[in-house]
Amino acid sequence: MSATNHPDISWADFEKVLIVAGTVTKVEPFPEARKPAWKVWVDFGPYGEKKTSAQIAALYQAGDLLGRQIVGVINFPEKQIGPFRSQFLLTGFPTDDGVVVTAIERPVPNGTRLA
Repeated sequence: MSATNHPDISWADFEKVLIVAGTVTKVEPFPEARKPAWKVWVDFGPYGEKKTSAQIAALYQAGDLLGRQIVGVINFPEKQIGPFRSQFLLTGFPTDDGVVVTAIERPVPNGTRLA
C-alpha cells in the first residue's frame, strides 16, 4: 500500500488506461444535467471524435473550451447520462469552486498518449 492508503499498481495496470490529448471541437449546454454541465465533443486524432458530459460549467464558458486541448480517458465503457451517451472521461481536478480541467502545457498532436 502507498502512503495514501491506495493500493500500488503495476506499470501494466497503468498501460491499460488510455489517457490521451484531444482538442475540443464543439460545446453545447446540457440543461437536463443534475449539476451544471456541458456536452463536449473532442477530436482525439486517430481515435476519432468522442463526446462526453462534463461538470465544468461552474468555471468554464463554451468559448473557453472551444479549440482547447484537454486530457481524456477514452477506453472506459460508454455511460448513459440522462438523455446523453458519454464516450470518454474529461479529466480535471475538483476544487471548492468547481472542476479545473487538466491542462496541457504546450500543443501535442491529438491522440498523443500520456506516458
